[in-house]
Amino acid sequence: MAEDVVERALAPVVPAGRARRERLGRLRSRSAPYVLVAPFFLLFGAFGLFPLAATAWTSLFRVELTDPGAREWVGAHNYARLLTDDFFWNALANTVVIGVLATVPQLLLALGAAHLLDARLRGRLFFRVAALAPYATSVAAATLVFALFYGRDQGMVNWAVGLVGLDPVDWQNGPWASRFAVASIVIWRWTGYNALIYLAAMQTVPPELYEAAALDGAGRWRRFWHVTLPGLRPALAFTGIVSTIGAVQLFGEPLLFSSGAGASGGADHQYQTLGLYLYEQGWVNLHLGRAAAIAWAMLLLLVVVFGLVRLLGRKGGRR
Repeated sequence: MAEDVVERALAPVVPAGRARRERLGRLRSRSAPYVLVAPFFLLFGAFGLFPLAATAWTSLFRVELTDPGAREWVGAHNYARLLTDDFFWNALANTVVIGVLATVPQLLLALGAAHLLDARLRGRLFFRVAALAPYATSVAAATLVFALFYGRDQGMVNWAVGLVGLDPVDWQNGPWASRFAVASIVIWRWTGYNALIYLAAMQTVPPELYEAAALDGAGRWRRFWHVTLPGLRPALAFTGIVSTIGAVQLFGEPLLFSSGAGASGGADHQYQTLGLYLYEQGWVNLHLGRAAAIAWAMLLLLVVVFGLVRLLGRKGGRR
């Protein structure tokens, strides 16, 4: 007992001010990460979560753009109406078709372009910078130029078609031709961007893996299939997700593709996407409640697609 008293008496006494400063220092070090990320979450809440919640709330009312303050509660009527709306299902089908026509060739071409850019070519830097030129071009400029290319009477595409003895194609009014034309604009704009993402991922693959595969007698194709592609899985997943989101939100290209068509997506709505249909309902027909319901339907579509992809990925991994 006496020894404990002596030890406490001999122990150094920490001044109260120093102990307070140490506590404040520990508190600052613990709270610093939260303070640094707080602005992001504040902005995300203001410009992300709040508009999402406001759109969901608006979708439960009958609201006209001419008088947003006058609201009539309709519950799930706007959603139920979509289930029997032929124009909605047409826009959904066009979105899926154009999305597939644009996404699959785009990612395959980007993969091939990245493989070429990864080779030791003269002027590699020039080609890598040039690959971003379509992505840097505005949607309006690119779409208007492609609309001229796909002109029925004086377009360059039909001129090339005529050289091989085929009849001119009505690219802006034909159901499948117009979808392919809109998809080609998306392919042109995004292939280079995705190619550079794949190129960056390719350059992170350890060269020792290629050397080991070559020593085992693997050719170029087998090295690409068994070494390069596994290293590109995160990049492939990222570009696939971004391309899917972009396909569902496709708006600018079909809006500007044909002069006079506007939000209708052609005379027969042959390339009207969900984005165009949302715009038509909200800002042409002035039905904000219906437009909000379409926006949430687009979000639910993305959730379902990603859920199915995740489920299939898990089943494939178990096998």
